[in-house]
Amino acid sequence: MMLYLLEKEMKQFTRNAFLSRFVFVFPLVMTLVFPMAANFEIKNIGLAIVDNDRSEYSRRLSQKALSSGYFTSAGLAQSYEDALTHVERGLADIVLEIPPEFERDLERDGYARVMVSANTVNGTRGGLGSMYISGIIGEFNADILRESGKIDFIDMTGKPSGPAGIRFSTLFRYNPLMRYTVYMIPAIMVMLLAMVSGFLPALNIVSEKERGTIEQMNVTPVRRGTFILAKLIPYWIVGFLALTLSFVAARVAYGLSSAGGYWTVYLFASIFVLAMSGFGLVISNYAKTMAQAMFMMFFFIITFVLISGLYTPLNGMPAWARAISYASPLRYMIESLRAIFLKGSGLYELRDRFLALAGFAFFFNGWAILSYRKRS
Repeated sequence: MMLYLLEKEMKQFTRNAFLSRFVFVFPLVMTLVFPMAANFEIKNIGLAIVDNDRSEYSRRLSQKALSSGYFTSAGLAQSYEDALTHVERGLADIVLEIPPEFERDLERDGYARVMVSANTVNGTRGGLGSMYISGIIGEFNADILRESGKIDFIDMTGKPSGPAGIRFSTLFRYNPLMRYTVYMIPAIMVMLLAMVSGFLPALNIVSEKERGTIEQMNVTPVRRGTFILAKLIPYWIVGFLALTLSFVAARVAYGLSSAGGYWTVYLFASIFVLAMSGFGLVISNYAKTMAQAMFMMFFFIITFVLISGLYTPLNGMPAWARAISYASPLRYMIESLRAIFLKGSGLYELRDRFLALAGFAFFFNGWAILSYRKRS
């Protein structure tokens, strides 16, 4: 009986030309296009420069800032007041003012003062812009230090930060180039799995309700667990196929491969797909039409995504939002896949998240089995 049901599900799936193509196209689009289009790195920040020194050092600092890729030139302002007009007109978000005798102070005193003003109407843009320019100033300081061997530093206060003999370096672990796409791709794979394994089972059952074929199944001696399992297995396979295509696309397009074992990824994916498929079946048991099923799935999937840490770090959320996020299976899967891909974490380190996902799978599929006859 199980083989017959599986054969029936696979035939239904392959006969649907849209879905059979969708399974191949959707993961490629999500993995290749979305990380580039939805890149939350803030660039093209307008920078107005007030160069009161017009020396070799001041020109080098200006060129270094504009060639960083983060800033676009809003023009050389004649004065600080002139630069503020660029800000008021929306042409600049950051003002870099280089004082007179900038080069002389560097060579004579070993440090110099510059002033950075940020337009924080958009707090994120202004705050990150000031951080970017601070980093560029630090790099310029290191360049000058290597050249002269005697200049201590440049800062925005005019006071030395410490003795010239002290040096420091920063090691960026797990994502050394700090590429946002590397951070986002594992989370996008999770969202892909949630969409494929959650939507398709729900729409499949509701479509059978609308065609009247599910009534035929209800009068057969097929047990509820067998029927639900037959609905889950095909979409489990589809989910693995979509995930594998995403791995290939991420490797080819971005050079990203998992730092941990792929068997760990597939193990977590299997329990996550099972959980989301069960959730989709629960929705299908309560939805009477395709429109109801789609609305309910969109509502819950979007809610899960927003509170999962996909876009907003969990630590930055208010306490009530963090508490709600524990009810999202996407939270545990995103944390797990990022840890496996970027840190090389294994099952032992992620055992708490695996058990949480297993709990979701048991809960949703148990609910789907219990509510099947009652609502179908």
